[in-house]
Amino acid sequence: MRGAVTAVGMITSCKRKVSEQQCDELLDRFAEMVVKEHFPDAGPDVIAAEKQRERTEAKGDVFHNCTSEVQAGEHDCAMKAKTSEGVIKCLE
Repeated sequence: MRGAVTAVGMITSCKRKVSEQQCDELLDRFAEMVVKEHFPDAGPDVIAAEKQRERTEAKGDVFHNCTSEVQAGEHDCAMKAKTSEGVIKCLE
């Protein structure tokens, strides 16, 4: 019986959606990756401005329904991704 309860708990946790805070962390990570990939030699001012722009754009697009669509496993995958394309693949 204990194994069944553990299995049900694992299945439920896999389907759990992420929190607003987790979405914000993921959005920040994604925006930073995109900026570093597109502007590898940019100074701090350019990076900050582009990161904010990219964050705003991604929030309205890729991360539009983050808290209602992204599952915990997808979030974990995306946070470990090495590129912005990797993040997107985790969320598909």
